[in-house]
Amino acid sequence: MVFVTKSTSEHFSYPRTSTKVSKLFSGIPLVDLTKPDSKQLIVNACEEYGFFKIINHGVPMDFITRLESEAIKFFSLPLSEKEKSGPPNPLGYGNKHIGKNGDVGWVEYLLLTTNTESISQRFLSVLGNNADEFCSALNDYISAVKKMTCEILELMSDGLKIQPRNVFSKLLMDEQSDSCFRLNHYPPCPELQGLSSASARNVIGFGEHTDPQIISVLRSNNTSGLQISLRDGSWISVPPDQNSFFINVGDSLQVLTNGRFESVRHRVLANGLKSRVSMIYFGGPPLSEKIAPLQSVMNAEEESMYKEFTWFEYKKSAYSSRLADNRLGHFERIAAA
Repeated sequence: MVFVTKSTSEHFSYPRTSTKVSKLFSGIPLVDLTKPDSKQLIVNACEEYGFFKIINHGVPMDFITRLESEAIKFFSLPLSEKEKSGPPNPLGYGNKHIGKNGDVGWVEYLLLTTNTESISQRFLSVLGNNADEFCSALNDYISAVKKMTCEILELMSDGLKIQPRNVFSKLLMDEQSDSCFRLNHYPPCPELQGLSSASARNVIGFGEHTDPQIISVLRSNNTSGLQISLRDGSWISVPPDQNSFFINVGDSLQVLTNGRFESVRHRVLANGLKSRVSMIYFGGPPLSEKIAPLQSVMNAEEESMYKEFTWFEYKKSAYSSRLADNRLGHFERIAAA
């Protein structure tokens, strides 16, 4: 178990929610990638929740456990050492502050490019002799997860009956793909220790938001904290599963499907007793890629709900907003009165 030092937590006010902790929700859609019905189950899950769990995913468990081990080694370093890899701009090490617009949480993180060769020497110098092991674990994990993600996106295309089936996956496979990778560490929160699970004093680890990219692939250790918002606005707690992956629909995929799939709003609550370590692959298109609803998704009478924009334009807008903002609101077509 990894504990945060006192210096990272004192004299700092963290956001809270009065929402009571919900029981773990047993109805998260489950997709077995080896089953013939997986493509339709993926579509159904994206339409109803914007979120689902993947099993029989083909990513070697050794890749998962190795990277988690390397992440724990990094987060166990003294704060002064970790801060040599920051501040995030936007890549690098961050602590408490999420972005540049005032959002904070009970979290520390590493935000990285998916191209391990481009990780700066400043970051590698912090890891010392562990740098090669870290980069090797990172590269193996990202390569395997990217392959799995592209398979999911192609099954999604099959389920939507659109061609070519790589219409989504090619955006991630492009050499200029602007994908990124995040390691989050949520230390045990002293403020919550000794409180009952029914307490309404919930400290926010990572505030509610949607992911701006096409798709996000999350894996965490066996510690609860992740919550998603249902279409009615209620929050449910996702049971942890360290052997599986959770998939988020991102804002860009919502636009590409003209709102048929809706990006999932999610957050993380702090835990009073256990550390939570999560690893997220964000599949993004090239910066110059134009994002607009696909004609093959819409019927003849259907109109586009969104203005066309490039991923660079949307990314710039998203990074200048607060976490909880409706980022797509600026890009919606407003019907004439």
